[in-house]
Amino acid sequence: MLKNLIVLICVAVFAVSCLKKGDSGCPYPSNNFTAPQSEQEALATYLDTNGIIAVKHPSGFYYNITDPGTGTDSVGLCSLVQVAYEGRLINGTVFDSSDGIVFTLGGTIEGWRKGIPLLKKGGKMKLYIPPSLAYGDMDRRDQNEQVVIPGKSILLFDVTLQDYSPAK
Repeated sequence: MLKNLIVLICVAVFAVSCLKKGDSGCPYPSNNFTAPQSEQEALATYLDTNGIIAVKHPSGFYYNITDPGTGTDSVGLCSLVQVAYEGRLINGTVFDSSDGIVFTLGGTIEGWRKGIPLLKKGGKMKLYIPPSLAYGDMDRRDQNEQVVIPGKSILLFDVTLQDYSPAK
């Protein structure tokens, strides 16, 4: 499935980040990108139609923290995070899941880069991510070239932050 591709991308991004990082700090810049109003409205309509109550993030995704977790350290873009997750399309199709995958947060989609830092160790959340904070217009394909995430898809994630290195 996409799991192997995601792991490969995460390892590559981590390796490149180590090369770039040196003593200069985190190579992942903060991004103030906001989803277009049309995507925010489509996501709000989906949530409303399905009776889902969630908090709107200023960037345009929505979230529900079901357990904030514990601890005082913060997750940052250069933090290594260990998560369990399941990703679904709005039609309920599961496109990916993993338990215990480790990666650098800055190498993920924007919705995760902004959402996961809202948790502490052991925290759990639901993320509702508009296309521009995920994969945008691009179809995501598996190793057999089958489309697993159509372009312009709203993505739904159940995420547990199992562990992480503190932000630097």
